[in-house]
Amino acid sequence: MTDFRSSSARRVPWVAVIVFWVLACALAWLVALPLWLGEGLAEPFAGVLLPVMMLTPAIAALIVTFVLRVPARGERVRFLGLWPLRPAKRIVWLMVAAWLVPPVLVALSILLSAALGFVQLDLTFAAFAVELQKALPAGTPVPPVEVVVFAQIAMIPLGALINAIPAFGEELGWRGWLVPALRPLGTWPALLISGAIWGFWHSPIILLGYNFGRTDISGVLLMIGGCIAWGILLGWLRLRSASVWPAVIAHGSLNAAGGLIVLFAAAKPDLGLAGPLGVAGWIVLAVVIAVLALTGQFRQQPELAGASGRLLSAPRS
Repeated sequence: MTDFRSSSARRVPWVAVIVFWVLACALAWLVALPLWLGEGLAEPFAGVLLPVMMLTPAIAALIVTFVLRVPARGERVRFLGLWPLRPAKRIVWLMVAAWLVPPVLVALSILLSAALGFVQLDLTFAAFAVELQKALPAGTPVPPVEVVVFAQIAMIPLGALINAIPAFGEELGWRGWLVPALRPLGTWPALLISGAIWGFWHSPIILLGYNFGRTDISGVLLMIGGCIAWGILLGWLRLRSASVWPAVIAHGSLNAAGGLIVLFAAAKPDLGLAGPLGVAGWIVLAVVIAVLALTGQFRQQPELAGASGRLLSAPRS
């Protein structure tokens, strides 16, 4: 077996990366298969299968870690970014930013969508009120729509923490294992490739209309674009902190805030343009990423505390 301690800083463990990718995607298709054999996303148990699918990258990561021994024994917890949480101050502040900033970026993407004409906003929430009535049994009493909207927004911080639980399954795979495994290629190749793989992994549900309502390759391409954009930001959190936990929190926060545009849109929006994973989101994230890059934030990648050598390192790009 490969001694990851001596080789990780010099080359990518390509066999393990390919096995990880194939396993994660195959398991995702296996979990989604009942949806394809049934009524797609309309299946009553879809809400159960989707969180289960989020576990498949973690399963793939654990298989390559313990079967292919990448990384080597004794380095696994640190390599995956699970422990130790040092320097604690930096990790805590990045976790706070990961918790609070994604909803702000989603909100900015909504404003940009309106400015670009991708969506028309309605602050009376009339369209949302109609959809809310459709979703409830006839005769069900509904509080004023403004109260519902306020409650939805107020619940985002708590929802972020709740959503971080299933998001851990993805992040242990994408940012916990894959980003460090690809890191010898350099920072930017590692972030771009891992983001593209993350987006492609969503194919089983994207092709059923999830996220964008598109059941063809255009939906998959939009998801890859969105995951590259958000993956760079989540990957930066991973590399900047040497911990997977800020990325876990940020992923949960994004999922909690992702539906905000539905509350404010005057009509059903094209999420490929106006959603946080669509074009407007790409533009907002591109600005944030540019600021981070220009201020040297991508060059600041600490060692894993107590580790022998720089498990996340390669010649810095």
